[in-house]
Amino acid sequence: MKVDISVIILSWDDRQHLEECLESLSSGSKSHTMEVIVVDNASTDGSPEMVENKFPRAKLIRNRENLGFSKGNNIGVKASQGRYVCLLNSDTIVLDNCLEALADHLDQNPKIGMIGPKILNADRTHQSSCREFPNWWNNFCSAAGLANIFRDSEFFSAEHMFYFKGDRTMDVDVLVGCFWMARREALDDYGLLDEDFFMYGEDVDWCRRCWKSGWRVTFFHEAQAIHYRGGSSAKKDVVWVEVTQQRSLLRYWEKHHGLRGRLGMSCLLFVHWTIRWGEASINYVIRPSRRKDNWTRMRVSLGCLRDLFTTGCRAGIYGIESGRVREALLDG
Repeated sequence: MKVDISVIILSWDDRQHLEECLESLSSGSKSHTMEVIVVDNASTDGSPEMVENKFPRAKLIRNRENLGFSKGNNIGVKASQGRYVCLLNSDTIVLDNCLEALADHLDQNPKIGMIGPKILNADRTHQSSCREFPNWWNNFCSAAGLANIFRDSEFFSAEHMFYFKGDRTMDVDVLVGCFWMARREALDDYGLLDEDFFMYGEDVDWCRRCWKSGWRVTFFHEAQAIHYRGGSSAKKDVVWVEVTQQRSLLRYWEKHHGLRGRLGMSCLLFVHWTIRWGEASINYVIRPSRRKDNWTRMRVSLGCLRDLFTTGCRAGIYGIESGRVREALLDG
């Protein structure tokens, strides 16, 4: 049987959200044939058993270890058959007619290589899901805090595009990785997710490669889904999360802007985290009621600064290949 839509859900110790996500897909598609593939990254919370017992029609792939976001999803893509491949986070809820609307829009617009719906918070308010490609100006606005001060300003916006309220369909640089639908033909051109990105940053890289291959990336506001945010990553230590995001950012700059780009971004991050550590240290002393929060900010800042002097700056200055940086991430 020909498959129109392959839905791939990567899961790691997120049983409750995964069950809700699969429930939202249980009615299938009225106008398109669909398969559901769950790739489990060695969960220990009973997630794979739940899938087997409650959703026997879903194809379950069990990995023996946590292979990360990119590699886990790539395993699902390789096992899929659909002409459209939908990568879905386990902490998402697919609302009525969402998949059909996305597939119909791809049918009608053959130059679109990747599409994503309007993403909502749990309370149905708009959640920012579009990004600009990283550049020196928007990364400076982020590091200097200008993006937070002027959240509705397009000029001072960082990559996150908080000024865009998701009220129209348009082409964008980047769609965040919680919900993508990719055209198989386009995917064959720009390739699978880069597995050197263990977690975070792979979405920016994937969308950039999509554009470079001559395909469009489109935000489609008429289709909607809920994203609870966090999911499995919310269980991670905040320092680990920030360090992982920083490594992914540096990996992106090295891949697309060379070693000079990586070194320059390392310097910008050094200034950013030094200032943040100083502010948190002062507030820790003068604001006793907020000491817990400021202690966390100090930990995060010091963790990121330390990492810049190990895997970060060393990789940028001496050209350590990305594979060794990834090994350090897995070990750390």
